[in-house]
Amino acid sequence: MRVILGLGNPGLKYSNTRHNCGFLVTEKVAAFCQVKLAKRCFHLYNQAVYKKDEDSTVLIQPLTYMNNSGEIIKDIKNFDKEQLIVICDQMDLPVGNIRIKKGGGSAGHNGLKSIISNLDGYKDFLRIYVGIGRPKEGESVVDHVLGVEEDQEGFYQGIEKAKEAIIDIMNGKSLPDLMQKYNKKNKLEVT
Repeated sequence: MRVILGLGNPGLKYSNTRHNCGFLVTEKVAAFCQVKLAKRCFHLYNQAVYKKDEDSTVLIQPLTYMNNSGEIIKDIKNFDKEQLIVICDQMDLPVGNIRIKKGGGSAGHNGLKSIISNLDGYKDFLRIYVGIGRPKEGESVVDHVLGVEEDQEGFYQGIEKAKEAIIDIMNGKSLPDLMQKYNKKNKLEVT
């Protein structure tokens, strides 16, 4: 069972912020797969399950706030950490770009820190980073990640690219092929 964990913060206050790109991607994937993300009874996450033949994918949005995203891992049944894919924001990527990477540290991302901690230090899961760019001069990191992107078109092009990458994964595309396709300047062209 593949688990796709889209990181973000719950509530309307955060719904379209840069930090919520993981939520936005999982919502797009759920819509594409025609499944509904819904809160699990007695659990702090939204979930949708998509089954195709013998393959199943679980889309999850932790409702614990970003810094505690990993706390929900203990509640996921039949969970194979080698099948985990995490979608989160990345300030070192320009708006509109994504990057796919397997393994690595948290790079200072509190959501990733929480996940790694709750996986007892396991770091070799797949990550899909959505570029949100660096803060402007004089802007704090917190204000930047919790702010709404001025370049809405570019921001949502990055969300769309991440959705496409997830669909490619669900369709069996190999990691080297995914990385070759997405790990370059990949802003969508407007037609």
